[in-house]
Amino acid sequence: MSIFSDLKSAGELLGADGPFVHHIDGFAPRIQQQQMSDAVEQALDNQTVLVCEAGTGTGKTFAYLVPALRFGKRVIISTGTKTLQDQLFHRDLPTVQKALAIPVRVTMLKGRSNYLCHHRLDLLEHSGTAHAKHLVEDFQAIRQWAGKTSTGDVAEVTGIDDDAPIWSQVTSTSENCLGQECNVFSDCHVVKARKRAQEADVVVINHHLLFSDMVLREEGFGELLPSADAFIIDEAHQLPEIASNFFGQFLSGRQLLDLGRDVVAEQVNEAGDMPALARAAQDLEKELYDFRLALGMKKQRAPWSELRDLPAVKVGMEEIEAQLQKLSDQLEEAAVRGKGLESCWQRSLELMHRLQAFSQAHEEERIQWYETTRRSFMLHDTPMNIAETFDKHAKRYKSAWVYTSATLAVGDNFDHFTKRLGVENAETTRWDSPFNFRDNSVLYLPENLPEPNSPQHVEAVVDKALPILEACDGGAFMLFTSHRALRRAAELLEEKGFEAPLLIQGNSPRNELLDTFRRLGNAVLLGTSSFWEGVDVRGKALSCVVIDKLPFVTPDDPVLQARMDALKKSGGNPFRDFLLPNAVITLKQGAGRLIRDVNDRGILMICDPRLVTKSYGKIFLKDLPPMRRTRDESKVLGFCGAMNVKNNSGGASAKIGTQDV
Repeated sequence: MSIFSDLKSAGELLGADGPFVHHIDGFAPRIQQQQMSDAVEQALDNQTVLVCEAGTGTGKTFAYLVPALRFGKRVIISTGTKTLQDQLFHRDLPTVQKALAIPVRVTMLKGRSNYLCHHRLDLLEHSGTAHAKHLVEDFQAIRQWAGKTSTGDVAEVTGIDDDAPIWSQVTSTSENCLGQECNVFSDCHVVKARKRAQEADVVVINHHLLFSDMVLREEGFGELLPSADAFIIDEAHQLPEIASNFFGQFLSGRQLLDLGRDVVAEQVNEAGDMPALARAAQDLEKELYDFRLALGMKKQRAPWSELRDLPAVKVGMEEIEAQLQKLSDQLEEAAVRGKGLESCWQRSLELMHRLQAFSQAHEEERIQWYETTRRSFMLHDTPMNIAETFDKHAKRYKSAWVYTSATLAVGDNFDHFTKRLGVENAETTRWDSPFNFRDNSVLYLPENLPEPNSPQHVEAVVDKALPILEACDGGAFMLFTSHRALRRAAELLEEKGFEAPLLIQGNSPRNELLDTFRRLGNAVLLGTSSFWEGVDVRGKALSCVVIDKLPFVTPDDPVLQARMDALKKSGGNPFRDFLLPNAVITLKQGAGRLIRDVNDRGILMICDPRLVTKSYGKIFLKDLPPMRRTRDESKVLGFCGAMNVKNNSGGASAKIGTQDV
């Protein structure tokens, strides 16, 4: 029993008389955090739904962990990314658990593709592919690690990129897993992880695994997750997009290529006297490459209806279907040779079913679209509206639900989030950040910028940003709404002789860029969407965030366009009801990169004149933190100078006068 058990509420535990003051150096009670913690505890105890926004610095993680650990029943906590999942489990949970001194069993559970598969590792080795030049070094590192790991979590492996080709060959998917028929089932890392989850009081997962469980329940195949009395969903603003992907179906060239590759490996392993299997798999691979060419060489996302009936595409689909059917027929004959080939046969049938769905007209309530990468393609079938489906699944769990994020509301209105997910009868509330934005930050809206669609806009952004970047001695993020603008800005900075180190998205893995940025302390990092959220850089290393334009979603996105058309038909206003609130929330995410700690200070520079010239600009400005606002470059430069003095000497806060926009 905790020595602080006499404190009545979760909020009191986070107060001046609670244990965190004694266990964490520099911990200071925050009324916003205490109020949020009490609200979460009330939702858990009453088995209700809470939707809450907590501004940067609220400490929402501790705010929900304290009631979760005190709850006394099973809680599942879902995060937006695997990185946040690891941080929550390895850093935050142990800290809170130690402070509370409550003996709660906690574990982490990821999707199966995050765990080493012994069978597929052996299969790769026996097939001879492991000795290929591009795989051999990574294979040897994984083979050595495999003999030491107790969890099989691939996040333990360092020195191999997350997107390295070898990972898909040594981990399993729901499609290629052999289940209990696997000869190393008793040593399966996925099975062991799920067993730990069944026995734990608190299980940390991510949103993708949450929806995997929902889909499995829908299909009648049981469940991945243990039954729970409460779900706490962090980074909840990501849910609608992830739900759309999981409640739809897709077929990719990668899936078909993986099938062919596994057929070749299993044929060597289980049916060495049937070389025709390998030839059929290789023929399928050739048809896939031909089909990719038929889709056009440029990367794009567009409605499938635009290409489906084109002669070259139609012929390509027919050729893939014929070759997949040939492979499937041979696999049916070979299935008796072993569980690996039997699994490949079942996969071929499922992929055939998906392929045929894209050869005909689709239901009105669904959106068929395609996207191409440099070498592959994906065909998607996405539901028009996921609200009813998500609501049905959430109610099946019969649990308390807490949805939280730093960006869920527009003003005090949560409709943009709740309506998209079908969340009803929820308590909604929000807490502003406790940080002193007025003294420690400035919002700079440069004057005389061209409209965002002008060909001169990127060059104008760079010209306006250069004096600020130089005054800040680097230490900046430049966030763009398109890769094209990012690349052009990088070219311009180099042409103009900007001397600070430039870190450009796409040149290195995301985490490597961030590590380098923190280490250098004076770099400028240029990024697009993946750097607008989930990035935490504290201190002088990040003193300025430049945003090129308001982040309205591209209107030619096929899923967005279909949903906007449907909204218009039902009497709604696509701009007011979807585009605007979505952009407001995204801008809040980008702006949230700047001030991450009570001692941080810096400049937020937004280079979109629509904030001033359009009536809706006031909606964006109202939802940004309460920074002092100016359009005067000289005043921003003055703030930079004062900020540098403060950073170097620990003196008083930087002060500038401001003009109203």
